[in-house]
Amino acid sequence: MRADRDFSGNQPPTMSQPADTAIDLYCERSSSAFWAEPVNALTNLSFIVAALMLLVLLRRGGRQAGWPALLLTGNVAVIGVGSFLFHTFASRLTMLADLLPIFIYQLCFLGLYLRRIAGWRRAAVGGLLAAFLLVNAGFAQLPAEWLNGSLKYAGALLFIAALAALHRQAGRNEPNILWWASAIFLVALACRSLDEWLCPGWPLGTHFLWHLLNGLVLYLTTRAFIVNHRA
Repeated sequence: MRADRDFSGNQPPTMSQPADTAIDLYCERSSSAFWAEPVNALTNLSFIVAALMLLVLLRRGGRQAGWPALLLTGNVAVIGVGSFLFHTFASRLTMLADLLPIFIYQLCFLGLYLRRIAGWRRAAVGGLLAAFLLVNAGFAQLPAEWLNGSLKYAGALLFIAALAALHRQAGRNEPNILWWASAIFLVALACRSLDEWLCPGWPLGTHFLWHLLNGLVLYLTTRAFIVNHRA
């Protein structure tokens, strides 16, 4: 498996390298060219489609969700843009543009859901967000080559599953929506993890399925917030 290498032969890329050093991280990419990952790049449209569908939902009756829903929806679109940049320029700098919006969405969704849907107090929300950061920091210490780096999302999977149980137990609108999001996210993680393993027999890889499925995951999680927001 060729996890996280650059085209100068270094593996993995180091922080001492220029920020625009091209990174070869996924099966589809075979050069440092801008359009070396066309499928991985174009499937980021799933996030844009998800954001547009959420805007339609807000217009049709979710306005009471207010600025938090708009924040989450805008973040979904930004995730698509950031990921597109990484799968075209493929540098350390655009990797940050890819990862940072995802991390921001996770924190925002978790905090806003617990505060505005579950009704937790600020101190409790802050404590759980701190726990989320600690869990993610723990997974970040594991070797990057394990599951093609997908373990950095394991904390998100655990916490969304916990929210799914809380959501259903509380009898929210669309009670199973977060369970669906959790299940789809698990499949998406499998696709992300298998990308390099399947590369010898399937040069396209499976990372593009990570994009398509995650567009649906983010639509479902944001929809859960919108349709359950307490006016």
